[in-house]
Amino acid sequence: MGTETASFKWEGKKVAQVNGVTAEKVWSVFSDFCNVQEWFPAVDTCYRVQGTDGEPGLIRYCATTKTKEEESRWAKERLVKIDPIGRCLSYEILENNVGFRSYVATVEVMPVDGDDQVSRIEWSFVADPVDGWKKEDLESYVDFCLQHMAKKMELNL
Repeated sequence: MGTETASFKWEGKKVAQVNGVTAEKVWSVFSDFCNVQEWFPAVDTCYRVQGTDGEPGLIRYCATTKTKEEESRWAKERLVKIDPIGRCLSYEILENNVGFRSYVATVEVMPVDGDDQVSRIEWSFVADPVDGWKKEDLESYVDFCLQHMAKKMELNL
């Protein structure tokens, strides 16, 4: 049983629609890998640690501000692949204090059929189970963040 548990992964996908914004503009947000603090809820610090902007191997540091209730949460994340033509990227969490042992996300941006002013973001992930969380917790968190980002893009792009 221990072997089964060790190889078990959480997988999920969430989708958001961005109305009134082209896929190219939405993609510009995700392709600017070290600017996530402008769009992602609760992240207020993000900067390049090493690597070249827009190229695989780029590592970013992301963090939340410490509050009275909890310590600052942080993660170092590496851009694994980026495809500007297909508007798709993947990244992995390297180090963090959130509890992730393994997490890889893929984000793909596409126009909605027949309407270049409506975009679709697909965010999929594969992760080791996180202590103290259920898979549904991670799915809910990804969905919340994605919907927040989509609304912010509709208002600001």
